[in-house]
Amino acid sequence: MNDSEFHQLADQLMQRIEEQLDNYDGDADIDCETNGGVMTLTFENGSKIIINRQEPFHQIWLATKSGGYHFGYQENRWICDRSGNDFLSMLEQSITEQSGESFQF
Repeated sequence: MNDSEFHQLADQLMQRIEEQLDNYDGDADIDCETNGGVMTLTFENGSKIIINRQEPFHQIWLATKSGGYHFGYQENRWICDRSGNDFLSMLEQSITEQSGESFQF
């Protein structure tokens, strides 16, 4: 993957997350802010989820209350380099845990 492909895939992922949060109709208040390739989700309880691009590694990094994870693009998905889990499923689980409400992509 070259830098251009990485940016395109990362942009698509960030846009999908933002759209899903914009369309979220649950009771939890989730604030989403993007600044310089870093997306911060802030929850009512003060906890945060940080998603950022690591261009030198062509990875997406996810920092949650339960830990930090690195994802590389494989087989048309962002996959965790430790667990092999899909990025969106791990983000979904983290949002559910930190907001106290079920969240799905």
